[in-house]
Amino acid sequence: MSNVMRQKMADTIRFLAADMVQAANSGHPGAPMGLADIAVILSEHLSHNPKNPDWLNRDRLVFSGGHATGLIYSLYYLWGYGLEVEDLKNFRQLDSKTPGHPEYGHTAGIEITTGPLGQGVANAVGFSMASKHMGEQLNSDTAAVIDHNVYVLCGDGDLEEGISYEAASIAGHMGLDNLICIYDSNRITIEGSTELSISEDIRARFEAQRWEVLSVNGHDYDEIDAAMVQAKKADKPVLIIANTIMAKGAGPLEGSHHAHGAPLGDDIIAAGKAGAGFDPEKKFFVAEDVMVRFRCAIEEGDLAERAWNHSLKTLPLMEQNEALDAYMNPDFSRIQWPTFEKADATRGTNGVVLNAIARAIPGFVGGSADLSPSNKTNLKDMGVFPKGKNIYFGIREHAMASIVNAMALYGPLMPFSATFFVFSDYLKPAARIAALSGIQNFYVWTHDSIGVGEDGPTHQPIEQLSQFRALPNFYVWRPADGAENVAAWQQALEMKTSPSAFVCSRQTLPMLETPKFGTARQGGYLLAEEADAAYTIMASGSEVGLALEVAAKLAEKGTKANVVSVPCFDLFIEQDKAYMDAVIKPGTKTVAIEAARGMEWYKLADELINMNSFGASAPAGQLFEKFGFTAEAIIAKI
Repeated sequence: MSNVMRQKMADTIRFLAADMVQAANSGHPGAPMGLADIAVILSEHLSHNPKNPDWLNRDRLVFSGGHATGLIYSLYYLWGYGLEVEDLKNFRQLDSKTPGHPEYGHTAGIEITTGPLGQGVANAVGFSMASKHMGEQLNSDTAAVIDHNVYVLCGDGDLEEGISYEAASIAGHMGLDNLICIYDSNRITIEGSTELSISEDIRARFEAQRWEVLSVNGHDYDEIDAAMVQAKKADKPVLIIANTIMAKGAGPLEGSHHAHGAPLGDDIIAAGKAGAGFDPEKKFFVAEDVMVRFRCAIEEGDLAERAWNHSLKTLPLMEQNEALDAYMNPDFSRIQWPTFEKADATRGTNGVVLNAIARAIPGFVGGSADLSPSNKTNLKDMGVFPKGKNIYFGIREHAMASIVNAMALYGPLMPFSATFFVFSDYLKPAARIAALSGIQNFYVWTHDSIGVGEDGPTHQPIEQLSQFRALPNFYVWRPADGAENVAAWQQALEMKTSPSAFVCSRQTLPMLETPKFGTARQGGYLLAEEADAAYTIMASGSEVGLALEVAAKLAEKGTKANVVSVPCFDLFIEQDKAYMDAVIKPGTKTVAIEAARGMEWYKLADELINMNSFGASAPAGQLFEKFGFTAEAIIAKI
């Protein structure tokens, strides 16, 4: 394609983005206009099918700078993903297909929700890791089922975020040679020049992390194209430093931070269009020859997918195709759910459950942030990723969770990640994106309370349960024994559009009796019942055994109490009134016990016995006594 035509295509993207932001009176024109030339060349290299955005062997494209939606929606409109001009005109408006930041499941073609800077870099690493694992399972010496690339567009802000360093580190360590990161180095942030806040050598940083680094003029089509060709041949991840001008084509605002996050103004846009040979009076204009060239993506992508599908039905790929089907259609009936005959910590019973699932479900993989012996998450005799199922994320909690988000959206995989519960703080932004996007993945968080003991208050989670219970579409399971642990996983596997977290104890917990009414899979159930009870005592996890002890001692004093176990507060409060009334008997005084902050319990409880401070360093038994979590102390309070 001639560079004259490429320039016309790039200018079309520029002015579509500028028109979108101007019409909305909101948005970010600078990055889309600066990246337009790169986007045109990327269009020539990207293998994708607008007719089927879910084609497994497509290239993945992640926009880590999610604010550049003027570029994103322009491309998906031009490529033919179902967006219309009216959608561009409704940019950032209520119920439009073109929200302010790209949202997975909302706009066709968007691979993953981005916007919080840096996460997209880790997401791209996750897509690449998923592809490498699937390639190890499905590819042979003579035929490849999975052989696509992963591209991510990022900016200065993305690379200032710590998560990008974590993600780049693991990508270089794993040698992810199908990962290409295009760094929009326009040297501008909201506050002004990047000289105000960063002076490091980005090339040296990435080379030290075992990346190949290329540098190009981000507005020279031949340089960009040559770099893309070289990057696809590399034997390691590649960073392309694209030196660009923010808001290129915007006249006096070129290279200005004032063009980052505000409309350019009608006069500047009109002058820019005139300078590029466009009609300054026409808005949202796409010339026919430009549209034809972009829309070639439909025919080319459909042909590529058809060829791929045909290859799966022919030798030598038939056996590989059968293996792929087992990944794409997991059979949960094959899981041999364990039963437990003695008391154990729920981190221990959870580990047994993990192994049972992993043995039966091909796509069930995961790992820990350097804590698998403590989290009990090692999948025994199942090998090391990418060939095996055990992923060693290193001490990179934020990147780990964002990587797992992408792995879950890749298609055939059902990933989990693990750390100590207190360190869920490090990965909260990624967990929030999982909930917002409806991503089914699984978090294992052990060492769940002051029961952590001697490691002290820095390692004892107090507020985290409440934090994650407050997160919409996120289900926090705090099982009290192995049976509840099994029920939690059985329910979570069926919740296809929600993430689940399993908050497990370090200390041994007693085995519970058979429920009197309801099941753990409903989030809460009646565990112990007395006729004409005066109290209902509710608890989760390690405090359920304590609640039973309290009820027994109250009975000795002539006071009757029911006990309700609530392994999943989020799911329990979703039950209908009839079920809730059958579990929490109307007319009883309700008391909740939790060795955490637990303020959400006031939705159900008249009285809350909880933590009102941080913990301390001592053996766990002493801590429960110090902070009032003994049967005698609780009875005195109620």
